Amino acid sequence: MSTFDQRQEGFEKKFAHDEELRFKATARRNKLLGLWAAELLGKTGADAETYAKSVVMSDFEEAGDDDVFRKVKADLDAANAGQSEHQIRRTMDELMATAIAQIQAG
Repeated sequence: MSTFDQRQEGFEKKFAHDEELRFKATARRNKLLGLWAAELLGKTGADAETYAKSVVMSDFEEAGDDDVFRKVKADLDAANAGQSEHQIRRTMDELMATAIAQIQAG
């Protein structure tokens, strides 16, 4: 195997690893977002966990974060929870940082 091939294989492994970490961080962020929204919706215990799972599952509707945002926004609006688009997106960003830190910590 040439040096070029070894280097290419190394980049491919790093890319695959980074994508796996991004997927895990996004899923964890979505669960944390679901738990945050569940609290605002007055859900606790198993109901909160079930809601958080539904938020995680909503991410598989389309690429990107818009599907998750729309679900949480619609649910909070339906409950008159009083969260603006900016507040929800800011919380999503904050929880992504939290999720990444949790994954890096092991």
